[in-house]
Amino acid sequence: MTEWLAEHAWLGIDDKVERDVLIRVEEGRVTSIAAGVDRPPSTAHRLTGLVIPGLANAHSHCFHRALRGRTNSDGGTFWTWREAMYGVAARLNPETYHALAKATFAEMALAGVTSVGEFHYVHHAAHGREYSDRNAMGEALIAAANEIGIRMTLLDTCYLTGGFGSPLDEVQQRFSDGDAQRWVERVSDLRPQAQIHIGAAIHSVRAVPADQMTLVARWADVHQTPLHVHLSEQRAENDACASVHGCTPTQLLDEAGALGDHTTAIHGTHCGPADITLLQAARCGLCMCPTTERDLGDGIGPAHDAARAGVNVSVGSDGHSVIDLFEEARAMELDERLRVESRGHWTPAALLRAATGGGQAALGWAEAGRMTTGGLADFIAIDLETPRLAGADPGHLLEAVAYAAAAADVYEVVVGGRVIVSNRHHRSVQNVPDALRRAIAAVTT
Repeated sequence: MTEWLAEHAWLGIDDKVERDVLIRVEEGRVTSIAAGVDRPPSTAHRLTGLVIPGLANAHSHCFHRALRGRTNSDGGTFWTWREAMYGVAARLNPETYHALAKATFAEMALAGVTSVGEFHYVHHAAHGREYSDRNAMGEALIAAANEIGIRMTLLDTCYLTGGFGSPLDEVQQRFSDGDAQRWVERVSDLRPQAQIHIGAAIHSVRAVPADQMTLVARWADVHQTPLHVHLSEQRAENDACASVHGCTPTQLLDEAGALGDHTTAIHGTHCGPADITLLQAARCGLCMCPTTERDLGDGIGPAHDAARAGVNVSVGSDGHSVIDLFEEARAMELDERLRVESRGHWTPAALLRAATGGGQAALGWAEAGRMTTGGLADFIAIDLETPRLAGADPGHLLEAVAYAAAAADVYEVVVGGRVIVSNRHHRSVQNVPDALRRAIAAVTT
Protein backbone atom coordinates (compact mmCIF):
# COMPACT_ATOMS: atom_id res chain seq x y z
CA MET A 1 0.00 0.00 0.00
CA THR A 2 1.16 3.53 -0.82
CA GLU A 3 -0.21 6.71 0.77
CA TRP A 4 -0.25 10.31 -0.41
CA LEU A 5 -1.31 13.37 1.58
CA ALA A 6 -2.64 16.14 -0.67
CA GLU A 7 -2.58 19.69 0.68
CA HIS A 8 -5.65 20.38 -1.48
CA ALA A 9 -7.58 17.90 -3.64
CA TRP A 10 -10.43 18.12 -6.12
CA LEU A 11 -12.02 14.70 -6.35
CA GLY A 12 -13.78 15.43 -9.64
CA ILE A 13 -17.29 15.28 -8.22
CA ASP A 14 -18.47 18.86 -7.71
CA ASP A 15 -16.99 22.33 -7.23
CA LYS A 16 -15.58 21.56 -3.79
CA VAL A 17 -11.87 21.37 -3.00
CA GLU A 18 -10.93 19.42 0.13
CA ARG A 19 -7.94 20.04 2.42
CA ASP A 20 -5.45 17.55 3.86
CA VAL A 21 -6.70 14.59 1.84
CA LEU A 22 -5.14 11.19 2.54
CA ILE A 23 -5.20 8.90 -0.50
CA ARG A 24 -4.44 5.20 -0.01
CA VAL A 25 -3.58 3.11 -3.07
CA GLU A 26 -3.11 -0.60 -3.50
CA GLU A 27 -2.65 -2.60 -6.72
CA GLY A 28 -3.26 0.45 -8.86
CA ARG A 29 -6.57 1.46 -7.29
CA VAL A 30 -7.66 3.89 -4.62
CA THR A 31 -8.61 1.95 -1.50
CA SER A 32 -9.65 4.93 0.62
CA ILE A 33 -9.86 8.72 0.59
CA ALA A 34 -10.22 10.85 3.71
CA ALA A 35 -10.30 14.64 3.94
CA GLY A 36 -9.29 16.79 6.90
CA VAL A 37 -6.60 14.40 8.12
CA ASP A 38 -4.55 16.38 10.65
CA ARG A 39 -2.35 13.48 11.76
CA PRO A 40 -1.31 11.61 8.62
CA PRO A 41 1.00 8.59 8.69
CA SER A 42 4.67 9.59 8.69
CA THR A 43 5.17 7.42 5.58
CA ALA A 44 2.64 9.35 3.46
CA HIS A 45 4.09 11.16 0.44
CA ARG A 46 3.18 14.83 0.73
CA LEU A 47 1.82 16.64 -2.30
CA THR A 48 1.64 20.41 -1.96
CA GLY A 49 -0.61 22.48 -4.18
CA LEU A 50 -3.74 21.00 -5.75
CA VAL A 51 -4.26 17.35 -6.66
CA ILE A 52 -6.84 16.52 -9.35
CA PRO A 53 -7.71 13.42 -11.40
CA GLY A 54 -5.38 12.72 -14.32
CA LEU A 55 -5.98 14.62 -17.55
CA ALA A 56 -7.30 12.79 -20.62
CA ASN A 57 -6.12 13.83 -24.07
CA ALA A 58 -9.09 12.45 -25.97
CA HIS A 59 -7.80 13.19 -29.48
CA SER A 60 -4.18 12.88 -30.59
CA HIS A 61 -2.25 12.33 -33.79
CA CYS A 62 1.17 11.98 -32.22
CA PHE A 63 3.11 12.35 -35.47
CA HIS A 64 1.64 15.83 -35.97
CA ARG A 65 3.97 16.93 -33.17
CA ALA A 66 6.67 17.15 -35.84
CA LEU A 67 4.76 19.99 -37.54
CA ARG A 68 4.83 22.39 -34.59
CA GLY A 69 6.21 25.76 -35.67
CA ARG A 70 6.66 24.66 -39.30
CA THR A 71 3.34 25.48 -40.99
CA ASN A 72 2.34 29.00 -39.94
CA SER A 73 4.50 31.33 -42.01
CA ASP A 74 2.73 31.01 -45.36
CA GLY A 75 -0.91 31.23 -44.28
CA GLY A 76 -2.99 28.81 -46.32
CA THR A 77 -5.87 26.61 -45.26
CA PHE A 78 -6.53 23.28 -43.61
CA TRP A 79 -6.02 21.68 -47.01
CA THR A 80 -2.56 23.22 -47.57
CA TRP A 81 -1.58 22.31 -43.99
CA ARG A 82 -2.65 18.77 -44.78
CA GLU A 83 -0.03 18.53 -47.54
CA ALA A 84 2.71 19.34 -45.00
CA MET A 85 1.27 16.74 -42.67
CA TYR A 86 1.31 14.14 -45.44
CA GLY A 87 5.00 14.93 -45.96
CA VAL A 88 5.70 13.78 -42.40
CA ALA A 89 3.39 10.76 -42.73
CA ALA A 90 5.31 9.63 -45.79
CA ARG A 91 8.53 9.42 -43.74
CA LEU A 92 7.15 7.32 -40.92
CA ASN A 93 8.16 3.71 -40.36
CA PRO A 94 7.73 1.56 -37.24
CA GLU A 95 11.04 2.77 -35.77
CA THR A 96 10.58 6.51 -36.41
CA TYR A 97 6.91 6.30 -35.41
CA HIS A 98 7.83 4.65 -32.12
CA ALA A 99 10.50 7.25 -31.33
CA LEU A 100 8.22 10.18 -32.14
CA ALA A 101 5.28 8.67 -30.23
CA LYS A 102 7.43 7.95 -27.19
CA ALA A 103 8.81 11.49 -27.08
CA THR A 104 5.35 13.02 -27.65
CA PHE A 105 3.73 10.83 -25.00
CA ALA A 106 6.53 11.87 -22.62
CA GLU A 107 5.67 15.52 -23.29
CA MET A 108 2.03 14.69 -22.56
CA ALA A 109 2.97 12.99 -19.29
CA LEU A 110 4.90 16.08 -18.19
CA ALA A 111 1.73 18.07 -18.96
CA GLY A 112 -0.39 15.87 -16.67
CA VAL A 113 -1.92 13.59 -19.30
CA THR A 114 -2.56 10.13 -17.87
CA SER A 115 -4.69 8.77 -20.77
CA VAL A 116 -4.52 9.47 -24.50
CA GLY A 117 -6.75 8.58 -27.42
CA GLU A 118 -4.42 8.00 -30.36
CA PHE A 119 -6.33 8.37 -33.62
CA HIS A 120 -4.12 6.06 -35.68
CA TYR A 121 -4.36 5.73 -39.45
CA VAL A 122 -0.79 5.37 -40.80
CA HIS A 123 -1.03 1.59 -41.00
CA HIS A 124 1.11 0.38 -43.90
CA ALA A 125 4.31 1.00 -45.86
CA ALA A 126 4.58 3.03 -49.06
CA HIS A 127 1.87 2.37 -51.68
CA GLY A 128 -0.15 0.48 -49.06
CA ARG A 129 2.18 -2.51 -48.83
CA GLU A 130 1.69 -4.41 -45.58
CA TYR A 131 4.56 -4.83 -43.16
CA SER A 132 5.39 -8.44 -42.26
CA ASP A 133 3.47 -7.67 -39.07
CA ARG A 134 0.48 -5.85 -40.51
CA ASN A 135 -0.03 -4.05 -37.19
CA ALA A 136 3.61 -3.00 -36.85
CA MET A 137 2.71 0.69 -36.75
CA GLY A 138 -0.01 0.23 -34.13
CA GLU A 139 2.27 -1.96 -32.05
CA ALA A 140 4.90 0.80 -32.17
CA LEU A 141 2.37 3.16 -30.58
CA ILE A 142 1.40 0.60 -27.95
CA ALA A 143 5.04 0.05 -27.02
CA ALA A 144 5.63 3.80 -26.76
CA ALA A 145 2.67 4.34 -24.43
CA ASN A 146 3.71 1.42 -22.23
CA GLU A 147 7.28 2.69 -21.99
CA ILE A 148 6.08 6.15 -20.95
CA GLY A 149 3.55 4.72 -18.50
CA ILE A 150 0.36 6.44 -19.68
CA ARG A 151 -2.88 4.73 -20.59
CA MET A 152 -3.72 4.69 -24.28
CA THR A 153 -6.83 3.92 -26.27
CA LEU A 154 -5.53 3.02 -29.72
CA LEU A 155 -8.29 4.29 -32.00
CA ASP A 156 -7.42 2.19 -35.03
CA THR A 157 -8.84 4.13 -37.94
CA CYS A 158 -10.59 2.96 -41.08
CA TYR A 159 -9.57 5.16 -44.05
CA LEU A 160 -10.59 4.04 -47.54
CA THR A 161 -11.06 6.96 -49.94
CA GLY A 162 -9.51 10.34 -50.71
CA GLY A 163 -12.91 12.04 -50.60
CA PHE A 164 -16.49 11.38 -51.65
CA GLY A 165 -16.00 9.09 -54.64
CA SER A 166 -12.31 10.07 -54.97
CA PRO A 167 -9.38 7.64 -55.11
CA LEU A 168 -6.59 7.68 -52.55
CA ASP A 169 -3.51 9.70 -53.39
CA GLU A 170 -0.02 8.22 -53.05
CA VAL A 171 0.46 8.98 -49.35
CA GLN A 172 -3.12 8.06 -48.43
CA GLN A 173 -2.52 4.56 -49.76
CA ARG A 174 -0.56 3.95 -46.54
CA PHE A 175 -3.73 4.58 -44.56
CA SER A 176 -6.02 2.10 -46.29
CA ASP A 177 -6.80 -1.58 -45.80
CA GLY A 178 -8.78 -1.64 -49.06
CA ASP A 179 -12.18 -2.14 -47.50
CA ALA A 180 -13.81 -2.29 -44.09
CA GLN A 181 -13.76 -6.09 -43.90
CA ARG A 182 -9.97 -6.13 -44.26
CA TRP A 183 -9.78 -3.37 -41.65
CA VAL A 184 -11.80 -5.63 -39.30
CA GLU A 185 -9.48 -8.57 -39.96
CA ARG A 186 -6.37 -6.52 -39.21
CA VAL A 187 -7.62 -4.67 -36.13
CA SER A 188 -8.96 -7.90 -34.67
CA ASP A 189 -5.35 -9.09 -34.33
CA LEU A 190 -4.60 -6.30 -31.83
CA ARG A 191 -4.95 -7.20 -28.18
CA PRO A 192 -5.81 -4.95 -25.23
CA GLN A 193 -3.35 -4.79 -22.34
CA ALA A 194 -3.42 -3.58 -18.75
CA GLN A 195 -3.10 0.08 -19.76
CA ILE A 196 -4.10 -0.25 -23.43
CA HIS A 197 -7.59 -0.31 -24.93
CA ILE A 198 -8.14 -1.13 -28.60
CA GLY A 199 -10.78 1.19 -30.03
CA ALA A 200 -12.07 2.02 -33.48
CA ALA A 201 -12.38 5.10 -35.62
CA ILE A 202 -14.03 6.15 -38.86
CA HIS A 203 -11.66 8.77 -40.17
CA SER A 204 -14.47 10.91 -41.60
CA VAL A 205 -17.52 10.57 -43.79
CA ARG A 206 -15.39 11.66 -46.74
CA ALA A 207 -12.79 8.91 -46.14
CA VAL A 208 -15.12 5.95 -45.45
CA PRO A 209 -18.00 5.29 -47.85
CA ALA A 210 -21.41 5.11 -46.24
CA ASP A 211 -21.84 1.40 -46.99
CA GLN A 212 -18.52 0.64 -45.22
CA MET A 213 -19.16 2.63 -42.03
CA THR A 214 -21.69 0.13 -40.73
CA LEU A 215 -19.13 -2.66 -40.50
CA VAL A 216 -16.72 -0.49 -38.50
CA ALA A 217 -19.52 0.60 -36.15
CA ARG A 218 -20.67 -2.99 -35.73
CA TRP A 219 -17.15 -4.13 -34.78
CA ALA A 220 -16.94 -1.41 -32.13
CA ASP A 221 -20.38 -2.33 -30.80
CA VAL A 222 -19.60 -6.05 -30.59
CA HIS A 223 -16.34 -5.32 -28.75
CA GLN A 224 -17.94 -2.60 -26.60
CA THR A 225 -15.09 -0.26 -27.36
CA PRO A 226 -14.93 3.48 -28.16
CA LEU A 227 -15.70 4.58 -31.71
CA HIS A 228 -14.41 8.02 -32.72
CA VAL A 229 -14.92 9.99 -35.93
CA HIS A 230 -13.83 13.37 -37.31
CA LEU A 231 -17.10 15.20 -37.86
CA SER A 232 -17.93 18.42 -39.73
CA GLU A 233 -14.43 19.77 -39.17
CA GLN A 234 -14.59 21.79 -42.39
CA ARG A 235 -17.43 23.58 -44.14
CA ALA A 236 -16.21 21.91 -47.34
CA GLU A 237 -16.98 18.50 -45.82
CA ASN A 238 -20.55 19.56 -45.01
CA ASP A 239 -21.05 20.98 -48.50
CA ALA A 240 -19.68 17.88 -50.22
CA CYS A 241 -21.79 15.57 -48.05
CA ALA A 242 -24.93 17.56 -48.83
CA SER A 243 -24.11 17.45 -52.54
CA VAL A 244 -23.50 13.68 -52.63
CA HIS A 245 -25.89 12.39 -49.97
CA GLY A 246 -28.36 15.22 -49.43
CA CYS A 247 -27.73 15.36 -45.69
CA THR A 248 -25.22 16.46 -43.06
CA PRO A 249 -22.30 14.24 -42.01
CA THR A 250 -24.02 13.63 -38.66
CA GLN A 251 -27.17 12.45 -40.40
CA LEU A 252 -25.11 10.18 -42.65
CA LEU A 253 -23.42 8.60 -39.63
CA ASP A 254 -26.81 8.11 -38.00
CA GLU A 255 -28.17 6.37 -41.09
CA ALA A 256 -25.11 4.09 -41.09
CA GLY A 257 -25.70 3.10 -37.45
CA ALA A 258 -22.47 4.76 -36.33
CA LEU A 259 -23.95 6.92 -33.57
CA GLY A 260 -24.27 5.43 -30.11
CA ASP A 261 -23.17 5.68 -26.50
CA HIS A 262 -19.64 4.54 -27.41
CA THR A 263 -19.29 7.15 -30.17
CA THR A 264 -17.35 10.39 -29.81
CA ALA A 265 -17.48 12.99 -32.56
CA ILE A 266 -14.26 14.95 -32.97
CA HIS A 267 -14.47 18.72 -33.56
CA GLY A 268 -18.10 19.03 -34.69
CA THR A 269 -17.08 22.56 -35.64
CA HIS A 270 -19.84 23.03 -38.18
CA CYS A 271 -22.55 20.89 -36.59
CA GLY A 272 -25.90 22.64 -36.49
CA PRO A 273 -28.66 22.39 -33.87
CA ALA A 274 -30.24 19.36 -35.57
CA ASP A 275 -26.87 17.60 -35.51
CA ILE A 276 -26.44 18.30 -31.80
CA THR A 277 -29.91 16.88 -31.20
CA LEU A 278 -28.90 13.68 -33.02
CA LEU A 279 -25.69 13.37 -30.96
CA GLN A 280 -27.65 13.88 -27.73
CA ALA A 281 -30.38 11.42 -28.67
CA ALA A 282 -27.78 8.74 -29.46
CA ARG A 283 -25.85 9.55 -26.24
CA CYS A 284 -22.71 10.38 -28.21
CA GLY A 285 -19.83 12.47 -26.96
CA LEU A 286 -18.12 15.47 -28.53
CA CYS A 287 -14.39 16.12 -28.31
CA MET A 288 -13.21 19.69 -28.84
CA CYS A 289 -9.64 20.56 -29.86
CA PRO A 290 -9.64 24.37 -29.67
CA THR A 291 -5.92 25.03 -30.16
CA THR A 292 -5.91 22.96 -33.36
CA GLU A 293 -9.22 24.42 -34.52
CA ARG A 294 -7.68 27.88 -34.06
CA ASP A 295 -4.40 26.90 -35.68
CA LEU A 296 -6.13 25.64 -38.82
CA GLY A 297 -8.72 28.41 -38.91
CA ASP A 298 -11.56 25.91 -38.70
CA GLY A 299 -13.93 27.99 -36.58
CA ILE A 300 -15.49 27.89 -33.11
CA GLY A 301 -17.34 24.69 -32.38
CA PRO A 302 -20.61 24.14 -30.49
CA ALA A 303 -19.09 22.91 -27.22
CA HIS A 304 -21.41 24.93 -25.01
CA ASP A 305 -24.56 24.02 -26.94
CA ALA A 306 -23.57 20.35 -26.82
CA ALA A 307 -22.86 20.39 -23.09
CA ARG A 308 -26.13 22.20 -22.41
CA ALA A 309 -27.92 19.44 -24.37
CA GLY A 310 -26.35 16.78 -22.17
CA VAL A 311 -23.62 15.60 -24.54
CA ASN A 312 -20.42 14.41 -22.82
CA VAL A 313 -17.74 16.93 -23.79
CA SER A 314 -14.03 16.15 -23.76
CA VAL A 315 -10.92 17.86 -25.08
CA GLY A 316 -7.82 16.89 -27.05
CA SER A 317 -4.66 18.48 -28.34
CA ASP A 318 -5.06 16.89 -31.82
CA GLY A 319 -2.28 18.43 -33.96
CA HIS A 320 -0.19 19.37 -30.91
CA SER A 321 0.43 23.00 -31.78
CA VAL A 322 0.64 22.99 -27.99
CA ILE A 323 0.13 20.15 -25.51
CA ASP A 324 -1.73 21.78 -22.67
CA LEU A 325 -5.13 20.42 -21.64
CA PHE A 326 -5.77 23.40 -19.36
CA GLU A 327 -5.57 25.63 -22.42
CA GLU A 328 -7.87 23.33 -24.40
CA ALA A 329 -10.46 23.33 -21.62
CA ARG A 330 -10.58 27.06 -20.89
CA ALA A 331 -10.64 27.82 -24.61
CA MET A 332 -14.16 26.42 -24.75
CA GLU A 333 -15.30 29.21 -22.42
CA LEU A 334 -13.09 31.94 -23.86
CA ASP A 335 -13.94 31.17 -27.49
CA GLU A 336 -17.63 31.13 -26.63
CA ARG A 337 -17.23 34.57 -25.06
CA LEU A 338 -15.82 35.84 -28.35
CA ARG A 339 -18.61 34.21 -30.31
CA VAL A 340 -21.55 35.57 -28.29
CA GLU A 341 -19.91 38.54 -26.52
CA SER A 342 -20.83 37.49 -22.99
CA ARG A 343 -19.19 35.56 -20.14
CA GLY A 344 -20.01 32.70 -17.80
CA HIS A 345 -20.92 29.75 -19.99
CA TRP A 346 -18.97 27.06 -18.08
CA THR A 347 -18.17 26.67 -14.41
CA PRO A 348 -14.49 26.02 -13.62
CA ALA A 349 -15.42 22.52 -12.45
CA ALA A 350 -17.22 21.80 -15.73
CA LEU A 351 -14.14 22.85 -17.72
CA LEU A 352 -11.89 20.64 -15.62
CA ARG A 353 -14.34 17.74 -15.88
CA ALA A 354 -14.09 17.95 -19.68
CA ALA A 355 -10.30 17.61 -19.34
CA THR A 356 -10.53 14.76 -16.82
CA GLY A 357 -13.67 12.65 -16.43
CA GLY A 358 -15.19 13.63 -19.78
CA GLY A 359 -12.10 12.52 -21.67
CA GLN A 360 -11.59 9.39 -19.61
CA ALA A 361 -15.17 8.31 -20.37
CA ALA A 362 -14.68 9.00 -24.09
CA LEU A 363 -11.63 6.72 -24.07
CA GLY A 364 -13.20 3.89 -22.10
CA TRP A 365 -11.36 4.67 -18.84
CA ALA A 366 -14.37 5.87 -16.85
CA GLU A 367 -12.90 4.52 -13.60
CA ALA A 368 -10.03 6.99 -13.99
CA GLY A 369 -12.22 10.08 -14.35
CA ARG A 370 -12.49 10.94 -10.68
CA MET A 371 -10.74 10.06 -7.44
CA THR A 372 -12.99 7.67 -5.60
CA THR A 373 -12.66 4.48 -3.59
CA GLY A 374 -12.22 1.58 -5.97
CA GLY A 375 -11.31 3.83 -8.88
CA LEU A 376 -8.05 3.80 -10.81
CA ALA A 377 -5.29 5.68 -8.99
CA ASP A 378 -4.56 8.23 -11.72
CA PHE A 379 -3.94 11.75 -10.43
CA ILE A 380 -1.67 14.76 -10.81
CA ALA A 381 -0.35 17.49 -8.55
CA ILE A 382 -0.35 21.16 -9.61
CA ASP A 383 2.12 23.65 -8.15
CA LEU A 384 0.23 26.70 -6.83
CA GLU A 385 3.40 28.74 -6.31
CA THR A 386 4.32 29.30 -9.96
CA PRO A 387 4.16 32.79 -11.51
CA ARG A 388 0.81 31.87 -13.03
CA LEU A 389 -0.87 30.64 -9.84
CA ALA A 390 0.93 32.37 -6.95
CA GLY A 391 -1.51 34.26 -4.77
CA ALA A 392 -4.54 32.20 -5.82
CA ASP A 393 -7.50 32.57 -3.48
CA PRO A 394 -7.73 29.32 -1.45
CA GLY A 395 -11.50 29.51 -1.79
CA HIS A 396 -11.32 29.65 -5.60
CA LEU A 397 -8.58 27.20 -6.53
CA LEU A 398 -10.58 25.53 -9.29
CA GLU A 399 -11.17 28.89 -10.92
CA ALA A 400 -7.47 29.78 -10.69
CA VAL A 401 -6.42 26.48 -12.24
CA ALA A 402 -9.11 26.46 -14.92
CA TYR A 403 -8.28 29.97 -16.11
CA ALA A 404 -4.56 30.36 -15.44
CA ALA A 405 -2.77 27.01 -15.03
CA ALA A 406 -0.42 25.72 -17.69
CA ALA A 407 1.10 22.35 -18.46
CA ALA A 408 4.34 23.48 -16.83
CA ASP A 409 2.58 23.80 -13.46
CA VAL A 410 2.15 20.01 -13.20
CA TYR A 411 4.96 18.54 -11.10
CA GLU A 412 3.80 15.03 -10.12
CA VAL A 413 1.93 12.45 -12.19
CA VAL A 414 0.63 9.11 -10.90
CA VAL A 415 -0.86 6.42 -13.16
CA GLY A 416 -2.24 3.27 -11.58
CA GLY A 417 -0.53 4.16 -8.33
CA ARG A 418 2.85 4.42 -10.05
CA VAL A 419 4.72 7.73 -10.16
CA ILE A 420 5.76 8.44 -13.77
CA VAL A 421 6.62 12.15 -13.36
CA SER A 422 8.31 13.46 -10.22
CA ASN A 423 9.47 17.02 -9.65
CA ARG A 424 8.70 17.77 -13.33
CA HIS A 425 10.99 15.00 -14.61
CA HIS A 426 9.85 11.86 -16.37
CA ARG A 427 11.27 8.82 -14.66
CA SER A 428 12.19 6.88 -17.81
CA VAL A 429 12.93 9.67 -20.29
CA GLN A 430 15.42 11.92 -18.57
CA ASN A 431 15.71 14.48 -21.39
CA VAL A 432 12.36 14.88 -23.11
CA PRO A 433 13.40 17.91 -25.25
CA ASP A 434 16.35 15.96 -26.64
CA ALA A 435 14.13 12.95 -27.38
CA LEU A 436 11.73 15.25 -29.25
CA ARG A 437 14.52 16.92 -31.22
CA ARG A 438 15.95 13.62 -32.40
CA ALA A 439 12.56 12.08 -33.23
CA ILE A 440 11.37 15.13 -35.15
CA ALA A 441 14.63 15.41 -37.11
CA ALA A 442 14.23 11.81 -38.27
CA VAL A 443 10.93 12.59 -40.04
CA THR A 444 11.52 16.16 -41.24
CA THR A 445 15.06 16.15 -42.72
